[in-house]
Amino acid sequence: MRLRALLETEALGLRLLGGEEELDRTVRGVMTTDLRDPSRYLTGGELVLTGLAWRRNSADSEPFVRILASAGVAGLAAGEAELGDVPDDLVSACVRNRLPLFAVNEDVAFATITEHVVRQVSGERAGDLAAVVDRHRRLMTSGPAGGGPDVVLDLLTTDLDLRAWVLSPAGRQIAGAGEPLAPGVCAALASEHLAAVRTGRRGPHRISVQGITYSLFPIRGHGRGPGAGPAARDVRESVLSDWLLAVEADAGDWPAERLDLLQGVTQLIAVERERRDAARTVRSRLAQEVLELVQTGAPPAEIAARLRVAAPVLLPGLGAAPHWQVVVARVDWDGGDIPGGPVAQSLLEEILVDPSASGPEPSDRIAVAHAGDEAIALVPLPAPPGEAGEDKGPDAALHADVLLATVREPLAAGLADDGRLTLGVSAAVHSAEGLRGALEEARHARRVAAARPGRVCAAGHHELASHVLLLPFVPDDVRRAFTARLLDPLREYDRRHRAELIPTLEAFLDCDGSWTRCATRLHLHVNTLRYRVGRIEQLTGRDLSRLEDKLDFFLALRMS
Repeated sequence: MRLRALLETEALGLRLLGGEEELDRTVRGVMTTDLRDPSRYLTGGELVLTGLAWRRNSADSEPFVRILASAGVAGLAAGEAELGDVPDDLVSACVRNRLPLFAVNEDVAFATITEHVVRQVSGERAGDLAAVVDRHRRLMTSGPAGGGPDVVLDLLTTDLDLRAWVLSPAGRQIAGAGEPLAPGVCAALASEHLAAVRTGRRGPHRISVQGITYSLFPIRGHGRGPGAGPAARDVRESVLSDWLLAVEADAGDWPAERLDLLQGVTQLIAVERERRDAARTVRSRLAQEVLELVQTGAPPAEIAARLRVAAPVLLPGLGAAPHWQVVVARVDWDGGDIPGGPVAQSLLEEILVDPSASGPEPSDRIAVAHAGDEAIALVPLPAPPGEAGEDKGPDAALHADVLLATVREPLAAGLADDGRLTLGVSAAVHSAEGLRGALEEARHARRVAAARPGRVCAAGHHELASHVLLLPFVPDDVRRAFTARLLDPLREYDRRHRAELIPTLEAFLDCDGSWTRCATRLHLHVNTLRYRVGRIEQLTGRDLSRLEDKLDFFLALRMS
């Protein structure tokens, strides 16, 4: 805004005392001070308000005004409440330093002037930014990308002093202005956003994390899966695929204009998201073609030829032939009326990216296809160093227990109480001949994960060669009868006597029946441990020196 506009607002009660030729100066802010030297707090362009408490005699005016002029302030407004009329020496100092001077009527509070200036300046800056955002949107819609999400986030920081970040539904940072958010903060923001969307709360959603308030805006796209975007038939079709915009501010008291501006920002980022999704369709199509060949039992030579085409696209610049892993994911919703395949595909594309990697690009090397409610990822891994034909297994192989570690909390919030994500991971294979087995291995591991309790579960290939594979498929009534027969007498005894027989049994088996190691772990004397084990044997009729009885107790504890 211009200084001239202040005079035209009668409610401010300002009277011009000098500097009429400078009234076209731009006001960028306002500051109230009674310091003799406020220079450390001035950045230029301010309207300075003062009650003249700094003035002890006429000699003080010139130094004070010279400091303001050197700092590049827009003008000075002096209150009349303290001294009555503004002193002539201050008027003269402002004339000499070409600094516009206003008198503030004693009936007008400085707060009134401050609120007016801040409102006007903020509105103009928002309008300028909105115009830039609109121009940027048109450029991105009609031609090449305008620099991606980071460009518009930088605009928010420079023009509105708002720090903002784009996050995936799993809590990974896609873009941001300034310092990146800590992973724990990202996870908390994503969890709150997904929980708010699932419960139908109106946005923007606000949350305080580590004493800082954030406002969360959904970034809704229109090209990801059936029903994606605002017109989705059910929120579950898009909640786990849409990005979100996290702004370090409390939007609860924002005017409608600023909220509209942020909505425009989210639409702009959605355009960029859809552009990148479209670029990934080539990779997904390649994965689909390879997987169809694998599932239909095509000759290995044909699959190998298709892999040779896919490898340069998925791993550009890689000289050696890659190893491959297959990951299978499935999303199931209660009622079964929501297609889970597209959601599982979006989640798998996100889960397979290193959680520490920022930006959209890391997911560009993940090729995922979906069929029905199942999504299948063909993940290329650089072949390990070694002699030709030697398969040592890639160091970068995926592990089921690691994949979901950082995303479990946000995804559980998005799945709420009516959705499940289950995931299976194959071992790495180094040839086309192994892909069919890897696919079946990943599917079988996913079924093992599905037999476990919890909203987000995963299982890996290594679990298919142990008793863990068998336990999930034991009928529930058999499980309950088996564990009750062995463990209920111990639980009842522990309840009545606080004897800790169950923890003792677990530790004894975990120490492979070693009396010394078990006593050390439990901080017990060996004789005390022998007494407890004897009580376990007496209550159950079993002998813990026999392998068969040890195995029965072990399985009962695992199934309980």
